[in-house]
Amino acid sequence: MFQVVETTGAAGGFPYSQGIRAGDFLFISGQGPLDPNTSEIVGKDIREQTRLTLQSVKAIVEAAGLSLSDVVKVTVILADQSLYDDFNEVYRTFFSEPLPCRILMVAGLFDILVEVDVVAYAGEK
Repeated sequence: MFQVVETTGAAGGFPYSQGIRAGDFLFISGQGPLDPNTSEIVGKDIREQTRLTLQSVKAIVEAAGLSLSDVVKVTVILADQSLYDDFNEVYRTFFSEPLPCRILMVAGLFDILVEVDVVAYAGEK
């Protein structure tokens, strides 16, 4: 069986679950820089958008009783390769050693600059 994880700390109202805990793992849907109350895009630059995106990820992880140190895999999509260094600067304020495994892709993203999804391990909790 699995358990749906939802929080008011991340934008909702979309046709997907914010998170699903399946066995020892937590899977989080792609999060972007959306205001948790209005679901409007927030932030003009990659630093602001990354901060809000990762705050949403953190809120969902914590709603499942975990922390960002339990994250084992991160997928990042950036709107442009030139955003890489600024993204990484903010990313490092959320994740510490040992850093999660990560894939980073560059693709066109509607009107946002970043989208992130994660997998966390909850087996020892």
